Amino acid sequence: MGRGKIPIRRIENQTTRQVTFSKRRSGLLKKTHELSVLCDAQIGLIIFSSTGKMCQYCTEPLRMEEIIERYQKVTGTCVPEHDAREQIYAEISMLRAETHRLQLGMQRYTGEDMSSLTYEDLDNLEQELEHSISKIRDRKNELLNQQMDNLRRKERMLEDENSSMYHWIQENRAAIEYQQAAMEGKTVEHQQVGDHFSLYGDQPSSVLQLATIPPHIQPYHLQLAQPNLRD
Repeated sequence: MGRGKIPIRRIENQTTRQVTFSKRRSGLLKKTHELSVLCDAQIGLIIFSSTGKMCQYCTEPLRMEEIIERYQKVTGTCVPEHDAREQIYAEISMLRAETHRLQLGMQRYTGEDMSSLTYEDLDNLEQELEHSISKIRDRKNELLNQQMDNLRRKERMLEDENSSMYHWIQENRAAIEYQQAAMEGKTVEHQQVGDHFSLYGDQPSSVLQLATIPPHIQPYHLQLAQPNLRD
């Protein structure tokens, strides 16, 4: 009884797929070796598994690079070689040149190393400096105008507050004058009472001092009413 044919499609089970890959890879490498020996063929075989593992076969005594180079010559294709180190070195050199150029430019703006400049370079530098100064002046004037506007706004606010306070005082002047008059009246009354007590000596500070007023000073006389015996 013969074995059934396996359908040619992707094996979903990972374990089964890995086992099948190992078996078929071994068979493929064996058949490739037999074909190379029996037919004196130059064969280069490269296999990458689903996990990224590489497996290769090359007809001895050749190397895989020789097989690939021969393939490129026959087909007319060329695989570009990328060397990351060369690219990094090129970028570093470019950055160094740009940094040096910027440093020279800064020295020119600060007035250093002017001996190597030509007349045209000096003229261009003068125009750039004048343009920069003009921009700085414009910005300075803009800030001054903003500050002046802020001060004018504050001045108007203070004038409004002063005007409001003046109107409030004018509206409440009568009440303020009445309160002042009342306060002055109370002050005069207290002064009169103090003058009255000053006629008899020091002002009494308590009821006990009132009781110690000399007996010969009697501003008021109390008389007892006599009963009418005839009634």
